[in-house]
Amino acid sequence: MNSKTKDPHTVVSSLRAKDGYTCDITAGSHILIADEPIPLGGQDLGATPYELLKSALASCTSITLRMYANRKEWPLENAIVTIRHSRDGNKESVFERDIQLVGDLDAEQRKRLMDIAERCPVHKTLSHGATILSKLVN
Repeated sequence: MNSKTKDPHTVVSSLRAKDGYTCDITAGSHILIADEPIPLGGQDLGATPYELLKSALASCTSITLRMYANRKEWPLENAIVTIRHSRDGNKESVFERDIQLVGDLDAEQRKRLMDIAERCPVHKTLSHGATILSKLVN
C-alpha cells in the first residue's frame, strides 16, 4: 500500500488484473471498486467512474443539507438526491439534480435548503471547473 493512502484526502486506484477494467480504489480507510458494465468489456463488479462522480455530487449534497439543517435545528428527516448526467448539443456535461426534502419544513426552510445545495463543495468544483495536474511517477 502506498504511504499516500494514509492521507484521508488521497484516493488511489489500481487495476485489479493484467486484463479487464476492474479497479480497486482506496479512499482514506475505505475500499471501493470501479468497473465497466459487461457490454463495454467490464465485469460489472463495481460502479462506473461516472456513477462514482454522480455519487459524489449526490452524497455531498445530502451531507451539506443535513449539516445546515442540524445547525439550524430544522426538522430535516432526509435529503434524497437523484443525479442524471448527459451531454448537451455542444457536448458539454450536464448534471441534473433532483432534491427531495423530507420533513416538516416550511416553504422558507425548503427554499433556503435549495440555496444551500448550491454551496455543496462537489457542486462548486464541478460547476467552476478544476485544474488537473498529471505527472509520471515511479
